[in-house]
Amino acid sequence: MGAAVDKPGCQGLAINSVGRTTSPASKGKAPRTARGEKTLRKILDAALLEFGQRGFHDSSIVGITSRAKVALGTFYTYFDSKEAVFAALVRDMSRQVRDHVAPEIEGALDEIDRERLALASYLRFVFDHKEVYRIIDEAEFVDPVGFRTHYETAAARIAARLEEATAKGQMRDDGALATEVRAWAIMGMNVFLGLRFGVWGRQDAELVAAHANELIARGLKP
Repeated sequence: MGAAVDKPGCQGLAINSVGRTTSPASKGKAPRTARGEKTLRKILDAALLEFGQRGFHDSSIVGITSRAKVALGTFYTYFDSKEAVFAALVRDMSRQVRDHVAPEIEGALDEIDRERLALASYLRFVFDHKEVYRIIDEAEFVDPVGFRTHYETAAARIAARLEEATAKGQMRDDGALATEVRAWAIMGMNVFLGLRFGVWGRQDAELVAAHANELIARGLKP
């Protein structure tokens, strides 16, 4: 992968999978003031540009601080190393995807329709944040724990939606394993549709999502 970067990240602290607000800074280095949080955000946004354009190995802390327009020492106020800021960025990108999709699936007609809305929202996110693919791909080798967590939490969110659909009688109940398999399959479909129609080319997000949703609707009818 490795598409050019379009936009920096969103404002705000990261929120982990159980809903607690946490800082993306290294342990013991969380900012204590609004000004500090703003500086941390600048560093993360600059890291997104640096890693997204140059890749992890060709990127440097100096490159990040130059883009952020902060002193080198300021970087170490919040992060221990290049690896630490990369890991923080992986978590930050995962959060951004989640937070972008969540409000857009609230108006779904039913649980199956939520998957259509989720995919369409994800595709729109990818249109403007193509760098997410390079960041997550490199995480497999730079931050393997973050890489695995990114996909496991995404699959868990899909599985929760499928379980809700099953409970409402909108999908077949074939057991826990079937739900997990379907969740990972849907996530895999979404990832590659994002690559094909968000990174390598651009198609109408709603239309792509509608075609993909037919597979779910027809395959999982009760």
